[in-house]
Amino acid sequence: QMCKETATEEIKEEIRRLVKEEDKKKPLSDSKIVSLLEQKNMKISRRTVAKYRAQLGIAGTTQRKIHE
Repeated sequence: QMCKETATEEIKEEIRRLVKEEDKKKPLSDSKIVSLLEQKNMKISRRTVAKYRAQLGIAGTTQRKIHE
């Protein structure tokens, strides 16, 4: 059994990685991040993803999108 803190840190790490590797022209929505995390057996809500993303200092999709 993972302790809650480890789980939180792992999920945040995964969110950071997903955002780093995303297509900047089509940034991942929080809902999409939820689906990708679920595939790795990390079950969290979209609101939690938004909260962790904010804690990591990662902007929302609109701010992350690169317009050419």
